[in-house]
Amino acid sequence: MKTIYLAGGCFWGVQAFFDYQNGILKTTVGYAQGDIDNPTYEQVCTGKTNHTETIKIEFDENQISLKEILDLYFSIINPYLLNQQGNDKGTQYRTGIYSKDKTILDYSKNYISDKQNNDPQKIVVENELLKNFFNAEEYHQKYLDKNPNGYCHIDLSKYKK
Repeated sequence: MKTIYLAGGCFWGVQAFFDYQNGILKTTVGYAQGDIDNPTYEQVCTGKTNHTETIKIEFDENQISLKEILDLYFSIINPYLLNQQGNDKGTQYRTGIYSKDKTILDYSKNYISDKQNNDPQKIVVENELLKNFFNAEEYHQKYLDKNPNGYCHIDLSKYKK
């Protein structure tokens, strides 16, 4: 099992999207890369904590490759928008790839570099060592399962199992 952390705007839709994918064992929404421990959603929304809404993805690399995960990730984000995805704006909605595993970071750095070499627009997806990750409140976990009509910037109808 491997773990990667992805920030792609509102974490509700990103979690639901990855929950539909084969090889994904577990997803957890939370707050990463911030300056305070155990922030609340309200604190993160102020933009003063420097956290980004992130999902922790635990995956079976025998069923889904890191390349496949990154391909899926880039299919649901706009990699050119800084601090925005869909209608959501603010530093908590920035995009990023984070890990504690140097191999994953090196791979994703090369992946982004290859994409950038073929693209005149500047890709603004962060690729950093995971500084921290704090689970979001329980009501955010699997939010769109609990609230099927909740807001999502991703068209999940294309991906449902």
